Amino acid sequence: MSDAWLVVGLGNPGAEYERTRHNVGQMVLAELAGRASASFKRHRSGARVAEVRLGTGPGGVPGPRAVLAAPTSYMNLSGGPVAGLAKYYDVPLEHLVVVHDELDVPFGAVRLKRGGGEGGHNGLRSISKSLGGKDYARVRVGVGRPPGRQDPADFVLREFSTVERKDLPFLLGDAADAVELLTLQGLEAVQQRFHSPP
Repeated sequence: MSDAWLVVGLGNPGAEYERTRHNVGQMVLAELAGRASASFKRHRSGARVAEVRLGTGPGGVPGPRAVLAAPTSYMNLSGGPVAGLAKYYDVPLEHLVVVHDELDVPFGAVRLKRGGGEGGHNGLRSISKSLGGKDYARVRVGVGRPPGRQDPADFVLREFSTVERKDLPFLLGDAADAVELLTLQGLEAVQQRFHSPP
């Protein structure tokens, strides 16, 4: 499957974390799986995976093959499952996309980049260390900064506010669109769409 993509949605296992900001990456994965009518299965790497086609290419042809992967480990141990999946499916670093929550992006916005620092994100740090490189694409799903002096670590482990929950489906849809367009059109094209002022 060397021409396939590996799309990883970061989060923590367990019902208590399911609807928290830190799990928004896995929420985007669920949106992508729903679009493809795919269901997740357990994989020996320590993740739940679904094999899909992402989006639709020119002329209505199915988009590229991809493996959607949600590590079943805690966030700070994401690297082992991701490295195992990349090896199992023979996916190169440039075909890895990691979808994650981002404090430095306002709620409701989506930003993309390739490589660079992890910004204190333990999931990204674990992945970079396990893969021995940082040159993979990140879809950064904005959850905003915590109010007042609230600890960012506490903030991301809380559920979205009532107001945010109304707009959450639109954010998840935008992030899923960003993943599809990234695999179909490349990073620069999708950055132009999502980074341009409205």
